[in-house]
Amino acid sequence: MTDPSTGSGHDRLHIPIALRWGDLDAFNHVNNTSMLKLLEEARVRAFWRPEAGEEGPSTAVLDSSLHAGVLTLIARQEIEYLAPVPYQRHPLDVQLWFGKIGGSSVDVCYEVYSPVETAHLTGRQVLYARSTAVVVKADAATGRPLRVGAEERAAWEPYVGAPIVFAHRR
Repeated sequence: MTDPSTGSGHDRLHIPIALRWGDLDAFNHVNNTSMLKLLEEARVRAFWRPEAGEEGPSTAVLDSSLHAGVLTLIARQEIEYLAPVPYQRHPLDVQLWFGKIGGSSVDVCYEVYSPVETAHLTGRQVLYARSTAVVVKADAATGRPLRVGAEERAAWEPYVGAPIVFAHRR
């Protein structure tokens, strides 16, 4: 689906991710380390092939079994927090796209929004955080980078868009 809120013109994946009470810290909002786990969960759902009986998006083309021989490693991740994330029962709307598809790596861009279900109360969604993760495909046996394959590239290219420009860089 094209995201009309950004006018970006590229497609985004919308992955609903539920919060757990344990994701909150003493200040009653999602802890920064929990945010990394929420982004990881969105990434796994978006890119790992579903098991029998499960559903997944068209981008879920990576085999996740131990026997697949492929690792997806995080080479770098940056997060910009824009608003505290309070506990809520409806799932967060984690939106993903690719800022770049390289030879053996992809730049996965994320924006974490308030639940779609609660937007009707305020007329908009709250943008809580933005993040970019550089994910590298690697051979599990050797640790050497693996090329992004034709099937992966074909599944992911519709979701290539402008990379995130972080506002508070020094």
